[in-house]
Amino acid sequence: MSMDTVHNYYERLVINEIREHYLDKHLDENQLADMACIALNRLPPRYIRFDIDMSFYMSTHEHIEVETRVKKAVRKAYKKISKFSEDEFVAEAE
Repeated sequence: MSMDTVHNYYERLVINEIREHYLDKHLDENQLADMACIALNRLPPRYIRFDIDMSFYMSTHEHIEVETRVKKAVRKAYKKISKFSEDEFVAEAE
């Protein structure tokens, strides 16, 4: 049995949101990966095999709601990562 197609629907959405809006924020690869994990942990898991299945059965309202949830989760993750970065900078300076 192949399970290669099973994935969390939000993964691609979160990664795309980070790529589109946060790559210019001077974060390293580890911070970006942490940011994705933090954002995904704020969203309910929605495991699917094919993205088209999820998209096809969602209403326009549901699409907008999902997009809003993803943006909010990524924004909060960015704030958390930024705070950790600032705290590390202060600790190193002391």
